[in-house]
Amino acid sequence: MYLITQSASRTLLILGIISATFFIVGCSSSKNIVDKKGEDFDQFYDQFHTDVNFQSSRIVFPLKGAMEDNSGRTSWTKENWIPLKVKIQDVDSSKYKVEYEKMGNRFIQKFSLPGSGFSSEYHFEKIEGRWYLVFAEDINL
Repeated sequence: MYLITQSASRTLLILGIISATFFIVGCSSSKNIVDKKGEDFDQFYDQFHTDVNFQSSRIVFPLKGAMEDNSGRTSWTKENWIPLKVKIQDVDSSKYKVEYEKMGNRFIQKFSLPGSGFSSEYHFEKIEGRWYLVFAEDINL
């Protein structure tokens, strides 16, 4: 039979509390690492193009850029925004000139119809771990 003195019991209790504290802090630290990494761009991008409500929640208004046509240049607002439904990878590259690049916390996509006066450019940016559309330029002259 083991005999534990009161001071040994107190020491074990204190060591147990310290161990539990390190365990809890360690777990929350690893969670913070995942949170700081943020959401996956591909998952965001898919949902952005299939869920209109999600899309409107991930646009930073006032949105930089504008839409321009023969009647002039118009800034983007929540009221005149036309939801994006086609992902850049799905644009017909046999007709359109298509460019896109992901650089860390930024994704830029461009497409145009050569010789037509039509071009589009969109910039997505990761802000506090979440992706947002921060720039849109549509030109149709």
